[in-house]
Amino acid sequence: MKDGLGEAAVERIIGALLSSGAHFSPKQFRNDALSTLHQHELKDRVRHLIAVMARHLPPSFPETATILSRIRDHWPDDEGSDKRQVFAAWPIIDYVAEYGLNHPDIALPLLRYLTPMFSAEFAVRAFLMIHPEATYNQMLLWCLDPDTHVRRLASEGIRPRLPWAQQLTSYITDPTPVIALLENLKDDPSDDVRRSVANNLNDISKDHPEQVIDTCKRWQADQVSARQWIIRHATRTLVKAGHPKVFPLLGFTRRPQLDLAGPELSTQHLRLGETLGISVKVTSTSSENQRVVIDYAVHYIKSNGQSAPKVFKWKNLHLKPRQCVTLVKSQTFKKLTTRKHYPGDHQIKILVNGQPASHATFELHLA
Repeated sequence: MKDGLGEAAVERIIGALLSSGAHFSPKQFRNDALSTLHQHELKDRVRHLIAVMARHLPPSFPETATILSRIRDHWPDDEGSDKRQVFAAWPIIDYVAEYGLNHPDIALPLLRYLTPMFSAEFAVRAFLMIHPEATYNQMLLWCLDPDTHVRRLASEGIRPRLPWAQQLTSYITDPTPVIALLENLKDDPSDDVRRSVANNLNDISKDHPEQVIDTCKRWQADQVSARQWIIRHATRTLVKAGHPKVFPLLGFTRRPQLDLAGPELSTQHLRLGETLGISVKVTSTSSENQRVVIDYAVHYIKSNGQSAPKVFKWKNLHLKPRQCVTLVKSQTFKKLTTRKHYPGDHQIKILVNGQPASHATFELHLA
C-alpha cells in the first residue's frame, strides 16, 4: 500500500495545492518530498509528506485552511482501478490534525469538507482527545449530514479501537457516549455507514460485552429488519468467544439438545506441513427444530509448554427433529510468519454455540 504514496501522489498533491491558491516552488517541493520518501513505510510517508507541506505552506493555519478548503475542486477524480491512488489525500487530511489542533472551529469543518477524498477518521481522533466535548458535539451533527462520507466519519472516527489508529482510551473505559452517537446511525440508508456502526459496536464488545448485548436487544425490539445485519456483524467477536447471551439474540437455540460423535481425527500423529482431517457427527435429540453454531478450537502449544485455543468458524446448522449431519473439515499445520509451532499434544475441541462439547487429541511433530 505504501506505493499509493509515491511519485504520482506527490505530483497530485503539488498540482492540487497550487491550483487551490498555494504559492511555492513545485521543484523544491518535489525534491523535498522525493528525497527520502522511498526509505519510509506507509504511515511514515504520511508524516514525511505532512512535514514537507508544512515547509511550503503558510505558517498560519487559518491561511492554509483557506487553501485546503478549495482543494476538492482541483483534486483529480481519476483513481480508476488503482484504489491506492486515494492515499494521496491522506497527508493533506492529517495535516489538519497536526497543525490545526489549536483551531478546532476552523479545523473540524475542514475535516468534514476533506473526508470524501480519503476519510478523516484518523485525523479527527486528535481533536477527540484534545477537544473532546466540542468534537463530540460536532460529530453528533455529522450524524445528520446529507453526505454519506461525513456520516460514516461520525461513526468510524469515534471507534475506540480503530485499526491503525491511536486508541480512544476514555471511550474504551466508558463507551456510553459512543453508543449514544450510534443511535443516530443505526438505521442509516448507507451500507457503508451501517457497516461502520457494526464495527464500532464490535470494538466495544471486546471490553463491554454486556453493554453491546443490551444495545442489540434494544435495537432488535423495534423489529427493524435492516438492524439484524448490524447486530450479526456487531456480535461476531462475542460469537467467536462463545458468550452465552449472544446466541439467542441471533436466533440460535438457547439450550440445544444434541448428541455429538467425535471429533474423529484422520491421524493421531501429524507432522508440520501436513493436513489434519476433522469430522464430527451431529444428531438432534429434540422433537423441535433447532438452530446451532458448530465451531472448533485448536489448542496450540506455546513456547512455555502451555496451550492456547484459537477458534475457527465451521457451520451454522438448521436441524430438523432427530436430524443427523456429518461435518468434515481440513486443518493444515504449516509454518507461518504469524504463528510458531511447537511439538507435543494438541487438542481439537468442538464448540456448540460457543461452548465446549467434545474433544480429541493428536501429537504434532516438527520433523
